[in-house]
Amino acid sequence: MSNPGTPRRRTRRRDGLEPPSTGAAAEDPEPPTEEVARTIALRQLTAAPRSRAQLEAAMAKKDVPEDVAARVLDRFTEVGLVDDVAYAEMLVRTRHAERGLARRALAAELRRKGIGPEVAQVALEQVDGDDEIAAARRLAEKKARSTTGLDPQVRRRRLAGMLARKGFPGGVAMRVIDEVLAAEGVDPFGTDDEGGGDWGAWSG
Repeated sequence: MSNPGTPRRRTRRRDGLEPPSTGAAAEDPEPPTEEVARTIALRQLTAAPRSRAQLEAAMAKKDVPEDVAARVLDRFTEVGLVDDVAYAEMLVRTRHAERGLARRALAAELRRKGIGPEVAQVALEQVDGDDEIAAARRLAEKKARSTTGLDPQVRRRRLAGMLARKGFPGGVAMRVIDEVLAAEGVDPFGTDDEGGGDWGAWSG
């Protein structure tokens, strides 16, 4: 009969029964499977719409092999879960309506999202010259209200800088700024400048 106060010996593990943390499985793990890739893609799409390139990048961060990612994304495309055309059109509509971005800024954002040039060009056709002028005017009117009382030249520089950051061409921006300030009865050029000035100087 064993002594209760004597610690029991631990039974030695037989060869081949080591815990996984010390075995070959921990040293050489299997690459992520298609199930892992699907889970990553679905989580990304649940959070927000994504382009195919964004989903590929998310999978690459988790070391999903390219061929596995391609197979999963091909199937997602077939069933309509991934659609770069629809994604690009949605992004252009919302960014233009909510943020007032011009075509140049929208094109840059599409590139950052991994949208190809042909798809981007089609999506950008939703915004024409009249749309840009209307958006620029709305933005300039809002900005002008927050700069009331400042020197006309200062107001002009701030309006120009804001519109440049939104991607508006210089001609559109200068036209809208002149109209907005003139509607307030303010001389947009002050007393020293009778012309439109240099766009680079105003927007820099």
